[in-house]
Amino acid sequence: MVQRSATAIAGRAVMARWDGGVCPFDAGWRKVMMWWFIVTDGLLFGGFLASYGYARLLAFHWPDRAQVFSLPYIAAMTFVLITSSATMASAVQAAREGRMRIALRFTVLTAIGGALFLGMQAYEWRHVIEEGARLNANPWGDAAFGAYFFLLTGFHGTHVLTGLIVLVSTAIRAATGRSTTEGVEMAGLYWHFVDLVWVFIFTLFYLL
Repeated sequence: MVQRSATAIAGRAVMARWDGGVCPFDAGWRKVMMWWFIVTDGLLFGGFLASYGYARLLAFHWPDRAQVFSLPYIAAMTFVLITSSATMASAVQAAREGRMRIALRFTVLTAIGGALFLGMQAYEWRHVIEEGARLNANPWGDAAFGAYFFLLTGFHGTHVLTGLIVLVSTAIRAATGRSTTEGVEMAGLYWHFVDLVWVFIFTLFYLL
């Protein structure tokens, strides 16, 4: 009898999550909206990468990326961004444990990593532009190569810049005692998404 009552109470608690009482799975509306953004933006990046793959299959002469880019340099950029993802994870963990000072330090380190990545990407753009690459032409082969390079890396770069703004804002709020655990988690979700997208761009555009 007691077991049945406990089961009934648990069942009503589960139903209450979907009955307007609390958010599903205890996720606040900010986190739900962030996940919606990540999913829809991920689909947009996926569409860009699929379009790039289709254009590459139709191309008669697709440039050899090893002749266009310094792959060790691109690998260093990737390492910087992945490292910043690790520091962001540490910031989120510290915030969950209530150690906001530690979370602030790791958030600042993450922002530094993001700024370094953007600086490295700006240098890469400068090099490619000086070599003659444009949106409608490039000296290495198929003209679509330049267009997809600027589209993919530029669109991702704007996301990194947006993430930097979010990180700086989060750091300021943490320094003034106004940041919350959820705020650090939201910044972490966005930053991990930006890092994951770059892994796909690095693999599909620069390596394969």
